[in-house]
Amino acid sequence: MKRIEEIKPLLETPKRVVITMHQKPDADAMGSSLALYHYLKQKGHDVTVISPTNFPDFLNWMPGSQDVLDFESSQDKAMKALEGVELLFCLDFNALYRTKNMEPHLAALNCLKVLIDHHLEPQPVFEYGVSDTTAASTALLVYETIHKMGEERYINDAMAQCIYAGTMTDTGSFRFASTSSRVHRMVADLLDHGLNHELIHQAIYDNFLENRLRFLGHCLLNRMEVYYEYNTAMIAIPYTDLKRFDLQTGDTEGVVNFLLSIQGIKMAALIIDRHQEVKLSFRSKGDFDVNTFARKYFDGGGHFHAAGGHSADNLDVTVQRFVDAIAENEEALQ
Repeated sequence: MKRIEEIKPLLETPKRVVITMHQKPDADAMGSSLALYHYLKQKGHDVTVISPTNFPDFLNWMPGSQDVLDFESSQDKAMKALEGVELLFCLDFNALYRTKNMEPHLAALNCLKVLIDHHLEPQPVFEYGVSDTTAASTALLVYETIHKMGEERYINDAMAQCIYAGTMTDTGSFRFASTSSRVHRMVADLLDHGLNHELIHQAIYDNFLENRLRFLGHCLLNRMEVYYEYNTAMIAIPYTDLKRFDLQTGDTEGVVNFLLSIQGIKMAALIIDRHQEVKLSFRSKGDFDVNTFARKYFDGGGHFHAAGGHSADNLDVTVQRFVDAIAENEEALQ
């Protein structure tokens, strides 16, 4: 894979470009994709952003979000955008299967594929890219890529908002260990150029409906289990809860982080019955590697302190598998 900045000569003449991200995109996936979208549009390219699935309503404020195609609900338009595409940018994921039903269509494309990502072990299908697991967010990598190409003059307010949102959320509002000096230098630069960070925080964190807050209270009161012998806490959510509280895409985002606020807890897990499969989210503190844990037990992966997985078993069986897994890791969790 050639270095990402080596793609600059190819960007000097207008091309048909598609940008895509992982399914059920979060603020980093959407923010990094839209930041790149605004940059490439200024360069005169014909750019389409495609999300493999729908995305949370609390991301609708992002500049350019109204132009994003949902592959599942707008497949004809998305497929038309993929016809004759010359450059495919893949952001915030490292393997094509993370795009769900888009995977076979992306794999069949006869175009240059470009990766911008910060997850481990990228699939060897990209001609250009950056895969930096030390980066706090993919949005940070988009910012740095533009600087490496000497194109920082193109970073406008729309791009800054998207970059900041992606980095703010992936760093847990700048409290996770991934919040490096690189992050703070970038944020300082964006602020110096007039970014209004307060409005972005409000758009992300102060924009939920009442049912989401009631759902959170229900989870903490009725669904939380704490395994002090393993320094682990878990919330398991049956599908009936999702229906009862009329939850939408993104409403469970961040719930797992509340568990890490319990004194002494080193690992947190959110296990959700999504009807078609059970999804798991893991977070950790200290020296416990949830990326390795997710890969070993739940066919997943991610980062050292934040990872996810899935299970074809029902919720009860999956929860028991999780309990057995943390028992196997008792020593590492001390």
